[in-house]
Amino acid sequence: MMNPTNSTNSTSAMSPKNPVVGDKRIDPSKIKRVLVRATNWVGDAVMTLPALDALRDTFPSRFIAVLAKPWVAPIYEHHPAVDRVLLLEKGEGMFGGLGGTIRCIRMLRRNQFDLAILFQNAFEAALLTFSAGVPLRVGYRTDGRGLLLTHGIFRRREVLQAHQTEYYLSILRRMGWGAHYRAPRLYVSAADRDSVEAILLKEGISEGDFLLGVSPGAIFGGAKRWPAERFAEIGDRAAREWGARVLIFGSDREASICGRVVAAMESSALNFSGSTSLGVAMGLIGRCSFFVTNDSGLMHIAAALNVPTVAIFGPTDPVTTGPRGLHTRIVRHDTSCAPCLKPECSEDHTCMLGIRAREVWEAMEALREEIR
Repeated sequence: MMNPTNSTNSTSAMSPKNPVVGDKRIDPSKIKRVLVRATNWVGDAVMTLPALDALRDTFPSRFIAVLAKPWVAPIYEHHPAVDRVLLLEKGEGMFGGLGGTIRCIRMLRRNQFDLAILFQNAFEAALLTFSAGVPLRVGYRTDGRGLLLTHGIFRRREVLQAHQTEYYLSILRRMGWGAHYRAPRLYVSAADRDSVEAILLKEGISEGDFLLGVSPGAIFGGAKRWPAERFAEIGDRAAREWGARVLIFGSDREASICGRVVAAMESSALNFSGSTSLGVAMGLIGRCSFFVTNDSGLMHIAAALNVPTVAIFGPTDPVTTGPRGLHTRIVRHDTSCAPCLKPECSEDHTCMLGIRAREVWEAMEALREEIR
């Protein structure tokens, strides 16, 4: 997951007298077609959704397309603020990647966008829209791309210290457009909901069953992962005391740790790691009664689907990347080294290993009592 403070060109966090470099303000009434360059990680993509809603408020009857990598496209495909999702696909190797870039530029040219909003911080996002001839290009002046932006925004220190949803909303606010905060909202397609019901029916799960979703992985690195055996302990306790059916979620890269949770459990669990599309996984998570997770993309999905969510934090900062939803709780310990934002721990990993299963269970019980 991207943390804005880790981006290059960190000196732009200072607040210059002119916070936006550009020739003039953009009049929304003159804009017909808007392109949004999505972020590349699932959790970050979910955290852009409040800004996407705000962008639709600013351009209520305009065409808005999102350019996204295939693995995050389901986050946007059925969102009411989005008219179309354009896939950014590249081939393998230097020449394959160059061919994909050229195809993308041609696709953007054909769409004749008037304005590009770059949520992604990378140089490539600005280069693509510049090369495609999009006349107005708005984004943070990061990664050495300032000259490619018509409206480059200097990042103020306070926006780097706020929640990441505010990081994206600030782009619109600095352009003088209204951007009121609202919680991220996710939408699951009818086809994916039908697939979910078929899967659950096959597993003997009915509408009224209590489902506990468990997400023990974290693509960012091992430092964010609570031990698999403790997730298993939580799953077994939920099965005993809440009568829960336990569903394990993760990507194919997280299959190993998901498998360890299943193997360590005394009760049975359904392991969906790497076996469904993101859209179907979203639908399954939306059917959960409760969700317990590390700081991960699936944590943000559960919260955005209004599933009661308990999240375990160690090396990352819940102030900037915590779950945003109606019912969420954070479990963490104050340690001298956290938040370090490191993918792997070079010390004793006490920020995560110090958290016992009992503490997580108590947070789950408290949250369950709160929403009854």
